Amino acid sequence: MSRDSRSLMRHIAATVLYVAFAVYLYQPRFGTLTGWQWLLPVNACVAALGAYVLSRRWVPGFTGALLAGLVYGFGPFLLGLAKVHPSAGLLAACIPWLFLPATILERRFGKSFGLPLLLAPFLVIVLFSHLAAGQRLFAAPLHAGVRPTDLVGFIAPLALISRSTALLGLYHVPMAALVLGLAMVWKARRYSIFSVLLAGFVLAFCDCVLNAGQIAWLGVSPILWLSIPLVWCAVLSGIGLHGLIEAGYADRKWILAAVITLGVLAIAALLLAAKCFQIMLGLGDGYARLFVEAAKIYLLGALATGIIFLLTRMKLRVHWLRWALLVTALALDIFLGARYIVDRVL
Repeated sequence: MSRDSRSLMRHIAATVLYVAFAVYLYQPRFGTLTGWQWLLPVNACVAALGAYVLSRRWVPGFTGALLAGLVYGFGPFLLGLAKVHPSAGLLAACIPWLFLPATILERRFGKSFGLPLLLAPFLVIVLFSHLAAGQRLFAAPLHAGVRPTDLVGFIAPLALISRSTALLGLYHVPMAALVLGLAMVWKARRYSIFSVLLAGFVLAFCDCVLNAGQIAWLGVSPILWLSIPLVWCAVLSGIGLHGLIEAGYADRKWILAAVITLGVLAIAALLLAAKCFQIMLGLGDGYARLFVEAAKIYLLGALATGIIFLLTRMKLRVHWLRWALLVTALALDIFLGARYIVDRVL
């Protein structure tokens, strides 16, 4: 089989997996979906496939690109957008596709051609918001801002479902891959990715420095801006996962850093759980249990990554074992997390 044929088969496999997962998540509610709500499973598939295709620019391995699609299209943010109008999810689903022209031109003709097109998604968000408002369609409320406390979602996104309109984070185990991906891209001096990611977060948190009137004048809900940085967080996690699978003896310190990251996040989740358990009359017990479950998943990921670290120190590649360990931990995390979010937001 030729290289192009193998690549095509992988693309088809990714598409089939995303569609099957969307059907699994939303099928129990097919009988109650009406009108615009039918966009919800479509949004998940379009977003996942867009992140997958975008990540292929930097991720040569299939598994890493597949993860990028899963943690964006079926991640807390996009699934959580079911709380607002489904058209907001459609816009978020299109964001990775809007970055493709910039990456294609940069690869073929250099940075000078691709960099200006990185602004396209920002302009589309502004244009969509103003056109939708002209039609009396408000995809996301302008007053539903993003607060610094929402960053807890990167530790335990499931615990914030009832407290936040926009869910941040990439589940639990992918956080190790995200940290490693950030390090790899920084070392490769791909500063344009960091610039776009930072700009998206700054715009999303603009309600911290602007008042309600200024936000209304801009006409864009801060929630919509989150789609930009979370797309790139998903791509970075795909890059990091590929690095974990392919890492050699010289890269063992980076794998150890991933293990430490998951361990620290587990401790942070347990500390938050302890704080919630201390709330009077047991009002925080529900949140505390979710933080405890998050800690368990972090420890599972740390165990899988720790085994990979030991294999690396022993100079054993054993790619199939690395792949099996990581995929098992990631599959459990994403499968259970996505199911929980959909059950709570619909």
